[in-house]
Amino acid sequence: MSETPRSRESGSDTSTGLPQRRTGHAFAHTPHRSDSRTPQTPRGARQPGPGGRPGTTPPVPGRPATLLSAIPAAYAVCVLCVALFALTTWQVLVSGPLLVPDAGLSRALVRTVPDAVTQRLSDFGNVPVAVPVLLLAVLYAARRGDRRGAAAAALAMALVPALVVPLKEWTGRPGPLEPWASGYYPSGHTATAYVAYVGAALLVRPYTRGRWPLFLAAALTALTAAGLILRGYHWPLDVLASLLMCTPLLLGVRAARTAAGPGRVRPGPAVSDCDGAGQAPK
Repeated sequence: MSETPRSRESGSDTSTGLPQRRTGHAFAHTPHRSDSRTPQTPRGARQPGPGGRPGTTPPVPGRPATLLSAIPAAYAVCVLCVALFALTTWQVLVSGPLLVPDAGLSRALVRTVPDAVTQRLSDFGNVPVAVPVLLLAVLYAARRGDRRGAAAAALAMALVPALVVPLKEWTGRPGPLEPWASGYYPSGHTATAYVAYVGAALLVRPYTRGRWPLFLAAALTALTAAGLILRGYHWPLDVLASLLMCTPLLLGVRAARTAAGPGRVRPGPAVSDCDGAGQAPK
């Protein structure tokens, strides 16, 4: 009885059957699942996205966190300032209880510093002193290419008297040392100093090292406000109201300055590593 020899099945036999596809080393250790779920192996795990969130491979970057956080913060500050300004204005109009501690604080502070000192401090809020500072900053920023920020700062300064004068006539609040007079709310000198000095600092800040323009502007504004209160020209609430009223204006200047981008730097002559055919420049 003869036996028919069975064909041998080996990896080197290519005479019978169709050629089989051979997988490499990477495919040999990859498990296959029938339920199409992600294999529980380090090779098949998904890469996390930014901040530890589930992502794709490669991870897709999200939006910059600074842009998402800066815009709502500016809006929140504007809303808060407007709300507080409306509250203080309402208290002045109806002679509310907020005026009692305001008057007590004024009586405790007025004339505690020599008038010669407080008069010089309050003069920082005069139009001939503060406005030229902003004008120089506007011209400098426009020359450097920041026309949008310069226009926003000039507009903010123009809005100061347009807002202060009607409010003075509407409220008709008397002064600390002149109860027979009226028109002390809000403080025009404080608003002028605040917009002029801080607005100028926002314009020149991108072209300087450090934040000293902002610190200097804040110091000049604070000295002006202190001089007005200590000299008896304004109640503390008058000064606070001006700061609240002008903060949204300065935030608008800052937004325009940010939208304009960083300050333009005039490019200098290009210097190459080699001049001509591989020779150093003379």
